[in-house]
Amino acid sequence: MLSRRSFITLAASALPMPALVGRARAARRVIAASLLGEQKPETLVWTHIRDRVEAEMPGAFTFDIVPNAALGGEKEVAEGLRVGSVQASLSTLSNLSTWVPESQLYDLPFLFRDAAHQRAALAGSCGGDLRRRLEAQGLVAPAFIYYGARHLLAREPLTTPAAMKGKRIRVIQSPLHAQLWEEFGALPVALPITETYNALATGHVDAMDLTKSAHAGFKLYEVVPQVTETGHIHAAGTVLFSGLFWSGLSPDEKAVLERAASEGGRHFDALMAKDEAVSVEAARKGGAVFHAVADRAAWEAPARKVWESFAGRVGGMARIEAVAAMREAAAPACG
Repeated sequence: MLSRRSFITLAASALPMPALVGRARAARRVIAASLLGEQKPETLVWTHIRDRVEAEMPGAFTFDIVPNAALGGEKEVAEGLRVGSVQASLSTLSNLSTWVPESQLYDLPFLFRDAAHQRAALAGSCGGDLRRRLEAQGLVAPAFIYYGARHLLAREPLTTPAAMKGKRIRVIQSPLHAQLWEEFGALPVALPITETYNALATGHVDAMDLTKSAHAGFKLYEVVPQVTETGHIHAAGTVLFSGLFWSGLSPDEKAVLERAASEGGRHFDALMAKDEAVSVEAARKGGAVFHAVADRAAWEAPARKVWESFAGRVGGMARIEAVAAMREAAAPACG
């Protein structure tokens, strides 16, 4: 694992360079950023990808995996990918909406029934269209991943939509997420994940939403132990490589990384499924209390206004309705 102290030196050496003839050249350095610890799926996926790459192309790449958000939060890491100071990371699609607004289709609240529904929507032409848009912004996305469903986390039980009125809720830096909670009368406060624990601990915000795995991974059960299982957003993401880094690779090198990333994405999804169960148990031991949603329709009704507001940015209401109604075998067309 890489320390912050050595990052700047390593980043400079990892910028793209002309391909050299033969295998005598030094290994290409890949700085892979992770927001969570060494034993969390967000980090383990990079050891898996590293090992697959080494098995196919020994000595061609050196992976320096930087855990625990040492290189910043999601937004900072994505910016690093775009300028080439970071070569690889994972990202939620929510985070990438700054550069590709169309990605917000997959972030619409209460749109997806489950992980399989969302995977199907990202398959075929829709996923291909999103990849092309990301690549135009300097972000190469060879594989989509699934983080899990986002749930409401709070300092006190917030089990009905009415309970949200006037509450200050931490949100990611996304207009969609801000509007979602405004529809419930809450006051959204955009904060990086790295600042969220302290904001909750000091009472600067009262609540947030996140997956169960990340709730435990960041030990947020210590400050927001009340979990309302809304499952309002199924958090999709992607394995990412820097476009600047990618442009310096040979076709063979790109093919190896693409295969490793695709396999890594499947491995990540399997790890996340296991990690969620472990995370729930860890959170319970840490004092978390989980509340089932009694009236789901009451939560869904205000959220549907977000669909209407963002329809023009994601392809129109017809596309949203097609995604909502689809089954696994019938992904909607994406123009």
